[in-house]
Amino acid sequence: MVLERSRTGVIPTQESMPDATAAGPSPEPAPDPSGSVSVALAQFYPRLGDVAANIAAHLTVIATAAASGAGLVVFPELSLTGYFLKDQVPEVALRIDAPEIHALQDASRDGDIDIVAGLILESDAHRFYNASLYISGGEVVHVHRKVYLPTYGLFDEQRYLAAGDRFRAFDAPLGNRTEHRWRAGILICEDLWHPTSAGLLARQGVDLIICPSASPGRGLLQGDAVGTASSYDVMTRTYAQLFTTYVLYCNRSGFEDGVGFWGGSRVVDPAGIVVAEVRGAQESVLFHSLERSAIRRARVAYPLLRDERNDVNDAETDRLRRRYTRG
Repeated sequence: MVLERSRTGVIPTQESMPDATAAGPSPEPAPDPSGSVSVALAQFYPRLGDVAANIAAHLTVIATAAASGAGLVVFPELSLTGYFLKDQVPEVALRIDAPEIHALQDASRDGDIDIVAGLILESDAHRFYNASLYISGGEVVHVHRKVYLPTYGLFDEQRYLAAGDRFRAFDAPLGNRTEHRWRAGILICEDLWHPTSAGLLARQGVDLIICPSASPGRGLLQGDAVGTASSYDVMTRTYAQLFTTYVLYCNRSGFEDGVGFWGGSRVVDPAGIVVAEVRGAQESVLFHSLERSAIRRARVAYPLLRDERNDVNDAETDRLRRRYTRG
């Protein structure tokens, strides 16, 4: 795995991944009064069905990211389990109080770093969800259960999983490395393909949309990119610009059942500009500094959220609901 660093407007360069175990304990972070914070996207190759191996790999990456000064490390969709689980879903599912989750909580507290990790989450009613956890300071701060479960083409999620039913924003501590409050929301892969998902988060005041993904290469090549890569390029840039928010897109790498995942993890700024990305499908950890001032500049230049007519949207939605209810 390689470690990639970037600054705004600079193409990331690659270097060898440092030995996280040799880095020692991370120093006490000093909050940035300007609101800037470093984030890490772990473009990771999970081992299908091997939760123990995946947890071990997570802890190594988390320690490295913390030692490098990141306030947040994001892992892809289903990073603890792999994607094409099928009948393995009940075997790899974790409850919220599972030892594996406690290990991530401990790593978050010990490294002063927030973590987004993907898993199959089992409910008290023994329903299984494709979920991502946001962990900070040793606590699970937020759980997002994937709402839109693709069941077409090579996807079959509805056969094995239950769907989530909400999109909620939350305060993201970002490892307490910034003095400014950041509001965040999580959309998992297919959720991003539905514009209302990002719109609902924007209405709740998010500054940061986090999208863990397990997107395989599908569709015709468009230039140097597969069709899905081109689609995600358009979506991430469009949502970032329309909602004047950062978008963190973290895709996985590797192969499962002969299907390849195209990687391409990226950071898109509130002007819709890709400011950092992994150019390829290799395992990588991409670092980038999010600048609070970039959000201000975008919202002053493009006051789209200020001018949004939520009253009209609500009234029209109510009208359509009444019409369809009457049949």
